[in-house]
Amino acid sequence: MTVHTLTVQVGGRPMTFETGRMARQAAGAVVVSQDDSSILMTIAKGGPARFDFLPLTVDYQDRTAGSGRIPGGFLKREGRPDERGTLICRLIDRPMRPQFPKHYRNETQIIGTVLSFDPASDTDMLAICGASAAAHISCMPIKQPIAGVRVSQIGGELKLNPSRAEMDQADLNLIVAGTADAICMVEGGAKEASEAVMIDAMDLAHAAIKEIVATIEQLRELAGVEKDEVAPAPQVDAELAARVSEAGRDSLIAAMAVPGKHKRSAAIKAARNAVIAQLTEGLEGDALSATTGDIKDSWRKLLGGIMRTRIVEEGIRIDGRVSDEIRPIACEVGLAARCHGSALFTRGETQAFVSATLGIEFDAQRIDFAGSTENIRRWMLQYNFLPFCTGEARRMMGPKRREIGHAALARRGIIPMLPAQEDFPYVLRCVSDVLESNGSSSMATVCGASMSLMDAGVPLKRPVAGIAMGLVHEAGSFVVISDILGDEDHLGDMDFKVTGTSEGITAFQMDTKISGVPREVMLRALMQAREGRLHILDEMGKAISAGRDDLSQYAPRITAIKINPDKIRDIIGPGGKMIRSIQERTDTRIKVDDTGRVEVASSSEEAAKKALDIIRELTQEAELGKLYLGVVKRTVDFGAFVEIFPGTEGLIHISHLAEGHVKRTTDVVREGDEVLVRVIDIDRSGKVRLSRKEALAASGEINA
Repeated sequence: MTVHTLTVQVGGRPMTFETGRMARQAAGAVVVSQDDSSILMTIAKGGPARFDFLPLTVDYQDRTAGSGRIPGGFLKREGRPDERGTLICRLIDRPMRPQFPKHYRNETQIIGTVLSFDPASDTDMLAICGASAAAHISCMPIKQPIAGVRVSQIGGELKLNPSRAEMDQADLNLIVAGTADAICMVEGGAKEASEAVMIDAMDLAHAAIKEIVATIEQLRELAGVEKDEVAPAPQVDAELAARVSEAGRDSLIAAMAVPGKHKRSAAIKAARNAVIAQLTEGLEGDALSATTGDIKDSWRKLLGGIMRTRIVEEGIRIDGRVSDEIRPIACEVGLAARCHGSALFTRGETQAFVSATLGIEFDAQRIDFAGSTENIRRWMLQYNFLPFCTGEARRMMGPKRREIGHAALARRGIIPMLPAQEDFPYVLRCVSDVLESNGSSSMATVCGASMSLMDAGVPLKRPVAGIAMGLVHEAGSFVVISDILGDEDHLGDMDFKVTGTSEGITAFQMDTKISGVPREVMLRALMQAREGRLHILDEMGKAISAGRDDLSQYAPRITAIKINPDKIRDIIGPGGKMIRSIQERTDTRIKVDDTGRVEVASSSEEAAKKALDIIRELTQEAELGKLYLGVVKRTVDFGAFVEIFPGTEGLIHISHLAEGHVKRTTDVVREGDEVLVRVIDIDRSGKVRLSRKEALAASGEINA
């Protein structure tokens, strides 16, 4: 067994690649480590598949043993990937997939298995680098290796691969993946970062990526195997392509000008079928099928070529817009009477209905992600891509990776604008139902979520909007296009989404299909995205621009008070008996934390007040100099013990029972009597001394 190990410095810490020790029957296997985190990345090859796309599967497995924990639940074993695992699978897939030849069709599987998890070094970046290394030393015919790093801005300085704790304090967190030549994927969020800072972060990341890629190249020199030979890509029959262009170019251009997604698609299909009928006249059997397939391939290339050429040379897009033009926008709020907040955001043929719900602490999502610094999630956003939104009829299933990824991007974009828990102690949930889709429903979700939260009375710091941008690169020219359509996403060279406020960027996601985008082009794209974002914010502002002053009448009201932490036990009671009793009697929900903060939630102000009165009564403390009407609990030779409120008694010394000399306590008070008393002293141990004499004097009864 020959083991090869290489190390590269990333963020001032060594990242180690090792191969030859584990999983030797996989096509490629590499263990990547940094600090005490390590992950085994493997790649395996299957037979050819009958698909017109690369059948690549990526799986990521967090093992709780790697964090020194035993799984919860009855089965006591890991189940399907959680949200974190799903998002990491996407981070691996997105930069890796473009590195395979477009016509490669063998079943391919990448699996990441966490061996050890150290919060100082998250395993997501190690997984990206390990997947690339495993593929590069294997027989897989990838074009070139990739690498991934995280960049955070902490205290105004950019840092590579920070710890989880540092990430929580950062103003910007970006995941960047790329080759030695260019960046091909970016994912992350920020607290209203400027476009210039985003570019600087990408530059720093790419410098580190080049060093990691160089190490992976060295690993291949030590342990790589011969690459599979891939058959040349099927060549388009130039003569047939020319005939297709001659027969259908004019009809295709006319069909592309038809307004409306479905009408345009139908017109393009009809034009294509007319060309097929014309060019296959007289053919039968296998010849007819083969020629029809070749014509369809030529037609797709003709469609893409015309669309791209018109954008670059004429500045005209498939729906007639110019490059920076945004589709018509319509915004409405308050459509659903019983929702705490709701919004309908429509941009062209993309539409999202987003509802917002306010909850209490018990509604928060409990999470158990590896390395997570939060145990509960108070802000949730779910995204549903309904079949009819694209005119389809298909089986309704659970959220796919795409839906989970879109929801995570939209959620990340809103986070920096949410109020602090101390100022607005609600749990928040938004649900986005995509009702129409033709380009960037995830960004429609961001806009709709922002408006629905404001409609619900959530005091966002500023509204948030999102926009999807595209890029077309032809003959050395780069054209950035705003608010892309689905076809422009499919046929373009780059797709990136930007969310933010009027002040800066809050979330960013980018994928490219070309080898590289010059820095000045990326900066131009970000600035054009900013202009589009500001336009969308203006349109949203016509419907709602800030959180409403009042919550919905159906939303719970949360009232918070502060009590002495020593009194918490009085609210909880033995075994939680008292707090359960208060909740049952008042129909409220009560949360008490260790600092003495008590939150009472109810949709009824009267019920909340009743619960608060009980809590105040249970936790109130004697105040020096204050008058109380108490009840004598017992008498002794030297005075009387009086309960001034439930749970608190004080002593009236016999000398303070009345003016003049008192021979016996019972001459003045007896058990069960109500007496007016004043608190005259509270010692360090909490013992209370009372005076009936001073209380009578203060009330004027002494002179009656």
